[in-house]
Amino acid sequence: MTTPPPEVAVVGLGYVGLPLAVALARAGVRVVGVDVNPDVRDAVTRARPPFFEPGLAEALAALDDGALTVADRLPDATPDAVIICVGTAVDPATGRCDLGPLRAAVTAATARITPDTLLVVRSTVPVGTCRDLVEPAMRRVTASPLLAFCPERIIQGSAMAELASLPQIIGGLDDASAKRAEALFAAVCPDRVLVSSLEAAEMIKLICNAHTDLIYGFGNEVALAATAFGLDATELIASANLRYPRPDLSRPGFVGGSCLTKDPYLLMHSAATAGHTEMPMVAAARRTNERVPGHAVERVVAALTDPDPGRLADAKVLVCGIAYKGRPETDDVRGSAATDVAALLRGRVRTLAGHDPIVRPERIAELGYRPVGLDEGVADADAVVLLSDHPGYATLTADKLLGRMRGRGVVFDMWGLLDAELTGIEGLTYLRLGRG
Repeated sequence: MTTPPPEVAVVGLGYVGLPLAVALARAGVRVVGVDVNPDVRDAVTRARPPFFEPGLAEALAALDDGALTVADRLPDATPDAVIICVGTAVDPATGRCDLGPLRAAVTAATARITPDTLLVVRSTVPVGTCRDLVEPAMRRVTASPLLAFCPERIIQGSAMAELASLPQIIGGLDDASAKRAEALFAAVCPDRVLVSSLEAAEMIKLICNAHTDLIYGFGNEVALAATAFGLDATELIASANLRYPRPDLSRPGFVGGSCLTKDPYLLMHSAATAGHTEMPMVAAARRTNERVPGHAVERVVAALTDPDPGRLADAKVLVCGIAYKGRPETDDVRGSAATDVAALLRGRVRTLAGHDPIVRPERIAELGYRPVGLDEGVADADAVVLLSDHPGYATLTADKLLGRMRGRGVVFDMWGLLDAELTGIEGLTYLRLGRG
């Protein structure tokens, strides 16, 4: 009799958990996806993911019957492995992480596990969380827990491809835990990197994203300084990089998403708990990147109120790009510049309209915008604020803007998507991040 494939429970079917659950099921692993949200469970059951991710819906629909089932709790029959993928939000004011969802998931898992069950934490956490929170809960059940931290490092818009291509970091409580985790992820990740401890794996996740934030932060620092000098940061950076054999300077642009906006805080908070109370480079980069949405609003407001201060209160502003990024495209609005822009403009302008090629209208409305089609949004707009570089916005040509916007239209372009099209066009005020 053939031994059935191992069963894995994936707890949390969001941007991290659902792609992993589908990838495992596609590889022949019997998977149960656990989520407390009935709308999520219903969407997955109908093979219609509750969020946009290229290739995910097709992969989900192509699974064999029974390869991926969904439930609101872990099954009574203990799976061979439980992978926790719940969210861990961070309060930017304190840098502290809300571990409530993780605690709940761990409590539910330890009520079901046996000494042979591998528990994998994939949620992003402060360094030391697995040792301090998860291991003690498991030891109340078994003297020899099997525990590993295996962070995700995929990006929205390329999740399915990156699951199969990126190295998977694996940190185990002990050798037995690490080997079990490596064998589990071998089904979907051909490249695995075993590290020395749970803490090493936890910190690797945080330093990866903090380093990315720092690189982008320097590009944005250059952009803000170039604006003050009346220079063009794009020219400065492109010329500095041209045929120069040193690490490239990053071009400026908003740094968003659920990871880059929170992981630097998690890293700083983790370091402080270990007695390393200052990480000035990480902190400075995060502050710089957080200034960008406000800087964009300031420039748009200055352009709208010169020479008529009264124009702002009667203005219609169209914000394009509600998701945190445009390439690769996603509908994820966590850590989006649009959230800050809405907060800064709400109540100051007559109409605050929002458009995104992927984000659903109801989600746009939840963030404080009147959802509109692109043509409707441009019509009679005083300003268009382009927050993402989604290729769909390349259709905003001078012909589509001139004559349709009200008065001398103002266009702020975060990424320079329309630079070649709009620079120097009479009848428009074209503004770019990093150009004075």
